[in-house]
Amino acid sequence: MNTETITRTSGAARGARLGTPCVLLFLSLTLSILTSCQPAGTDSGHGSTIQNVGSDTMVNLALAWAEEYAVQSSETSVSVSGGGSGSGIAALINGTIDLANASRSIKAEEIAAAEANSITPVEHIVARDAIAIVVHMDNPVDRLTIHQLSDLYSGVITNWRDVGGADRPIVLLSRESNSGTHVFFLEHVVRRGIKLDETLFSRDTLLLPSSEGISAEVRQNPNALGYDGLGYVTPDQKVVAVALDPAGPFVLPSVDSVNDGSYPIARDLYIYTADEPVGPVAAYLRWIRGHDAQALVAELGFVPLQ
Repeated sequence: MNTETITRTSGAARGARLGTPCVLLFLSLTLSILTSCQPAGTDSGHGSTIQNVGSDTMVNLALAWAEEYAVQSSETSVSVSGGGSGSGIAALINGTIDLANASRSIKAEEIAAAEANSITPVEHIVARDAIAIVVHMDNPVDRLTIHQLSDLYSGVITNWRDVGGADRPIVLLSRESNSGTHVFFLEHVVRRGIKLDETLFSRDTLLLPSSEGISAEVRQNPNALGYDGLGYVTPDQKVVAVALDPAGPFVLPSVDSVNDGSYPIARDLYIYTADEPVGPVAAYLRWIRGHDAQALVAELGFVPLQ
């Protein structure tokens, strides 16, 4: 199989979260999507190639890790592709990749499918993240509760005036259903963490294929309401403070508020392997959890492991 290992300048990697470079990076990423799949642990004859597929939330971080690791380990290259958490986990279940990036935990039915294929998925927490609630800079709304967000995204509330804003219709923005961020937001915000709750996103919700798409729509649409990983929030969006209930406290997402548990929409970011990793894959995962890789986590706007 022919694959193309992603290489970029370090400047592009460091600027990936600052607006336009994100778009350029995303476009360049499409040129490096794997054209076919190889068995895990491919040896090219010139060292090992690790196949890493999955979460679009994590893709810029995964690219930065792969770039830095190429400098430190000339014997191992890492090929990175996005496509969503679901796509990465599906490829892992099929035995065609080494690492699946996921911004939500693996589902019971995915574990069952993997085990039916003689694969036992192993979870590795590699960073943390906050899901930020974002609106247009001119929107006067600056705080919302989880219950209000649930009512907004399920279509119970459809006008900004009902949550302290102007008399305008609300335009709901979401990631597509294959996104781990979409699944996490559905389970923990729309359904408020209630296991038996079957509330769904409003049918009027616009499903967008990328974090950059949500950012672009929020910047130009004064009626928009979106959510995004903290690493994708840009200065030209307004971030809304969130509380569990009206009594507060209303908290903005940040590294500190994720670490101290005060921000209510925080999550772990994962890499899944098929069984316990060995060899170059195990070495790469150890490096990801170490100082150099975790410094990149902070640099790209996510929350490093403590």
